Amino acid sequence: MQNPNRPPVVVGVNGTAAGLAAVRLAAREAVSRGRVLHVVHAFTWPDPRPGTGVEWAPARRAASRVVEEAVVTAQRSTPGVDARGHLVDGPAARVLRELSHRAALLVLGGDDLAATGRLPPGSPLLEVVAQAWCPVVVARGPRPPSGRVLAAVDGSAPSLLALRHAAEDAARRGVALDVLHVAGEDAEEAGERLLDETLAAVPGLPPLRRWVLTGAPAAVLIRASRRAGLITLGSRGTGGAARLGSVAHQLLLRGGCPVVFAHGRRLPSRHLPPPDREAGTPSLN
Repeated sequence: MQNPNRPPVVVGVNGTAAGLAAVRLAAREAVSRGRVLHVVHAFTWPDPRPGTGVEWAPARRAASRVVEEAVVTAQRSTPGVDARGHLVDGPAARVLRELSHRAALLVLGGDDLAATGRLPPGSPLLEVVAQAWCPVVVARGPRPPSGRVLAAVDGSAPSLLALRHAAEDAARRGVALDVLHVAGEDAEEAGERLLDETLAAVPGLPPLRRWVLTGAPAAVLIRASRRAGLITLGSRGTGGAARLGSVAHQLLLRGGCPVVFAHGRRLPSRHLPPPDREAGTPSLN
């Protein structure tokens, strides 16, 4: 049973097939974690003065249908999910970033990237992935993934968080855990030592397979992702001016499975901004 008093899973939808793929993945994540699923569509009024022109009513109704379709998709794909729809006024990046303050997980669609192979400057997806305050999953494929969970580590503090997150995901899914470090050419021995230290720094890990591979990190991780059910990376920043690193950017564009960007734990409540009550932003407490 989903507990409404725990931080929810939030999924952003926009009426695309990629958005519905994210909904299916988010529904499964919500049930497996015992969380409520909040289905959110951000709506920007064409007129800067909401409600002043009836000509925008069709656009508003269409946006409501996007939410309704996504909620139905969640319920049909994962029976028992407690899915709640929200139509929220505001730019998508701002809305989702604010909701990430109080979410356990944020899920976004990413299949459109495979068709374009690029992210335009100012992309809401790129901004949210880089600046969210909770872990972000970018979905791939029409159905939730199966197969091993892969953690990519480099010895940094963010990669330790990624490893912990990946271990929890593997346990929750009942699948095996792989841990991969990409070393420079002729640096396999140093890579093995780094991997030893990384694994020792995260106690309580389940049985796992470990890999040290050499080559360009982005290319190696993209190839490895094609054989995984989920790949997890550490994030180099949270909120504000955080930016996505080049390796994470390439994996976001070309990864062969859903990618988890393991942002740090949510801040204590005394550090959180007040909930945005304007324009109907849902409270996710």
